Amino acid sequence: MQTPLYALHCEFSAKMVPFAGFEMPLQYSSGIITEHRHTRAAAGLFDVSHMGQIRLTGTNAAAALETLLPADVMGLAPGRQRYSVFTNEQGGIVDDLMITNAGDHLLLVVNAATKFDDLALLEANIGHRCGIELLDTHALIALQGPLAAQVLELSVADIAQLPFMHAAAVTIGDTACWVSRSGYTGEDGFEISLPAADAADVARRLLQNDAVAPVGLGARDSLRLEAGLCLYGHDIDNNTTPREAGIEFAISKMRRRGGVREGGFPGDNVILDNSAAPVRRRIGIKPLGRAPVREGADLVDAEYRPVGKVTSGSYGPTVEHPVAMGYVNGASALHGTTLNAIVRDKYLAVEVSPLPFVPHRYYRGR
Repeated sequence: MQTPLYALHCEFSAKMVPFAGFEMPLQYSSGIITEHRHTRAAAGLFDVSHMGQIRLTGTNAAAALETLLPADVMGLAPGRQRYSVFTNEQGGIVDDLMITNAGDHLLLVVNAATKFDDLALLEANIGHRCGIELLDTHALIALQGPLAAQVLELSVADIAQLPFMHAAAVTIGDTACWVSRSGYTGEDGFEISLPAADAADVARRLLQNDAVAPVGLGARDSLRLEAGLCLYGHDIDNNTTPREAGIEFAISKMRRRGGVREGGFPGDNVILDNSAAPVRRRIGIKPLGRAPVREGADLVDAEYRPVGKVTSGSYGPTVEHPVAMGYVNGASALHGTTLNAIVRDKYLAVEVSPLPFVPHRYYRGR
């Protein structure tokens, strides 16, 4: 499949690769490292139209959605956004997603590879309580970086005042859009949902600004890894609990033990059990040499005993050294602990590092 921006990617000499059933740009002619650094310094434009956008309607939509995830959806004010996870009965993560109260509906943005499974999950469990619609006539683009607000304000007055995890209906040119101040890079920025037919025009409008460059999947991955953000199917999955992943913030206070709407979602007995520390923890991993440590590499301690596995790994262009994430047993998760990663039958020294590798620069208002 092709996104509405396919022709634009080809025009900008993108290297296209298959991803989640779509032909997506891995990189453009400038290369991954240049795109990565441009996003950190100015503004990168990403095509994320492969992601799933799902609209829930009806007065019972928020209450119904709370039966599938641990977020406070009923208390989510109009124009506000929240990160959460669908869970299973074992406490594992079925998918992670963004939820926005768009006033007359809830807008969910889910992962590309899981969107049809998510849609089936919603229809099977809450389809009788609310309207559910896959917005397959919509595109999604992301403008990310320290100059993103400055660029977008040329088209949308006062958008720079919109705080992180807030959203608003706006017009860009002649196109009605839904804009949230969020993203997947650790930088300030926006995600823009809009009709597919208008996506290329809006993208071209933004790319006319010299501060904006097109950015592909390669840099999107290295940016999110430096920012310590999980990639579903790699750093989190059906067998990972939110506590193991270090994303307890996805569990709203009022859905926790003693909260006014405690539990009531799949796996709540496992997820809300704080009686014991998790057996394993997600950690940041800093290789002590120049060689990158990739997904799947086994981790061993100083006595060469197995302690975990790498789930994501790449070169970090901002920090100028390799970076990785993975899971280890609790005894090995202390920051500064030296471990070894097994790469091509060789032991490469790594150090347990705090996350994120690059501080987040979200705009939270003045």
